[in-house]
Amino acid sequence: MAIVKLEPAKKSAIWGGRKLIEEFGKKFNGENLAETWELSAHPDGPSVIASGDDAGLTLPEYIEKHGKGILGSNCERFEEFPILIKLIDAKGDLSVQVHPDNAYAGVHENQYGKTEMWYVVDAEPGARLCYGCSRDVTKEEFRKHIEEETLDEVMNMVLVKPGDVFFIASGTIHAIGGGIVIAEIQQNSNVTYRVYDYGRVGADGKQRELHIDKALDVAKLSLPKTDYDFGEHIGLCDCFEVDLHKIDGNKLTAIAAPDSFVSILVTDGEGTVGSNEDSISVSKGDSVLITAGSGEFSIEGHLTVIKTVVP
Repeated sequence: MAIVKLEPAKKSAIWGGRKLIEEFGKKFNGENLAETWELSAHPDGPSVIASGDDAGLTLPEYIEKHGKGILGSNCERFEEFPILIKLIDAKGDLSVQVHPDNAYAGVHENQYGKTEMWYVVDAEPGARLCYGCSRDVTKEEFRKHIEEETLDEVMNMVLVKPGDVFFIASGTIHAIGGGIVIAEIQQNSNVTYRVYDYGRVGADGKQRELHIDKALDVAKLSLPKTDYDFGEHIGLCDCFEVDLHKIDGNKLTAIAAPDSFVSILVTDGEGTVGSNEDSISVSKGDSVLITAGSGEFSIEGHLTVIKTVVP
């Protein structure tokens, strides 16, 4: 059995805050910490093994050393590591954006498209996010709203609270609003088409690039689909199967089967993740990888965790 703690890649952005530093224990010297890529084999920000004999290896190096078999048989159908898991702290509003599907991204970006899901870890009173359009909108009308800076007239804005879950299929217009901390589970992709950014400028004094034509190629300009049936899971698609567990002094026992590795992300509290052979102490903000075929493991303590596997 291999249970290892991960150190995330860290990203600043003009909309980022300091909650990941001050409340989630992330070490970072910048002014803000917008995102931590907790489980990532993406070249734009791989996570790093932070415990055990392989500490210091990036996740891709760890996989190369031990072989792709540690990912499980369900990952064999993917050419690359299939998922990316983040914590996101939005002090300000993120840009209004959309992600392409695999077919479009493969042709235009040479990587996967992006379907993702959000679990709201924290939200200030009155915090909102954009989830699709408020009605059916033509491409011409949508472009006009962008040009006239009236996009808010057709954005579907939703008040959020901790514990809310949103499934963001590729093609869904979306934006995280200020005052929200989110755990994001997504396809392993860094393709984002930005359609509106409130006229903000970056550190270089220039407005950030928009990708309006590509966005309009892929966007579904309508109310989002909300009648998903994930069964006992909080999210499910071809790339990820996600469960939420709240453990209050008891023990959760689970299996790391041969078909998939297991990702554990702690969103609150503290406890341990381990087996008879190995045990790791964890607290809010920690990310743990359990290799496929490791067998039975347990999570104990007073904590909330997001467990993700590849179905």
